[in-house]
Amino acid sequence: MHTHSHSHGHSHSHTSGSRTRLIWALLVTSGIVVAELIGAWISGSLALAADAGHMIVDSSGLLVALIAAQLMLKPRTDQHTWGWGRAEVIAAALQAGMLVIITGVVTWHALMRLITPDDLHPVPMLIIGVIGLLANVISLSILASDRHASLNMQAAFLEVLNDALGSLAVIIAAVIALTTGWTGADAIASLIIAAMMAPRAYVLLRGAIRILMEQTPPELDLANVRQHMLELVGVIDVHDLHVSTIQTGVIALTAHLSVDEDMSVPDRNRLLHELEECTAEHFPLAINHTTFQFDSVHHSTHENLTH
Repeated sequence: MHTHSHSHGHSHSHTSGSRTRLIWALLVTSGIVVAELIGAWISGSLALAADAGHMIVDSSGLLVALIAAQLMLKPRTDQHTWGWGRAEVIAAALQAGMLVIITGVVTWHALMRLITPDDLHPVPMLIIGVIGLLANVISLSILASDRHASLNMQAAFLEVLNDALGSLAVIIAAVIALTTGWTGADAIASLIIAAMMAPRAYVLLRGAIRILMEQTPPELDLANVRQHMLELVGVIDVHDLHVSTIQTGVIALTAHLSVDEDMSVPDRNRLLHELEECTAEHFPLAINHTTFQFDSVHHSTHENLTH
């Protein structure tokens, strides 16, 4: 006997709002990129060029996030039974990959600049750094309210936050170069920018891989979930238990439960209701899409489970 509990309360209004915020953040970030590229050319600042390169990656990331937000609006079909929700996960993985590349490029050029210093004009570097910081603060205020809405929006917010810190590093390096004449501060600022990008790339990539590999969400202890089910009246055994993240906010669980062969239909309905409540309310992460199969103890010997 198969019993199913589905939650289909998926609203697109929040995703639409996220898309609007991403558009505005993309416009602001693109403007900063142009300003920093011009400023890097005029001042000879590697830190400005590194931050501009970082923001080019982030602009690409925001564009990918925008596309993902649009795809998430598509309805579910017989071919895409979960819809396009995992587009946000793929987008986060792509952004992480781009960050890894730019981190390596910036680190290499910064080390070369420390070995062979170039001319630096700190005044235009300082001006563009301040403009970049102010623009990043604007972008942060645009994205702040939605930063926990999805992995996609979290990635976008963290990108802009790191851009703001990069602009701050540029400003500090410019002030040091202006007051002391030490141009090595520019290369050090570039290394700081690279150092800020690396852990973010790791966190995003790790989160995306966890979801794509169908790992149990880290907030859940699967042994604890199984034990809760076993404590319900009528449940003899729980096997073939799986919990995975479909997209942000959508957690799916499937399980086979061996129950008493003489259990009546009303008792099975009661057990199903208890299982739904248990998975939705008893754990740190609500499991809002569940599929349970009820069978007898003897039936498990006929199941063809490849794992």
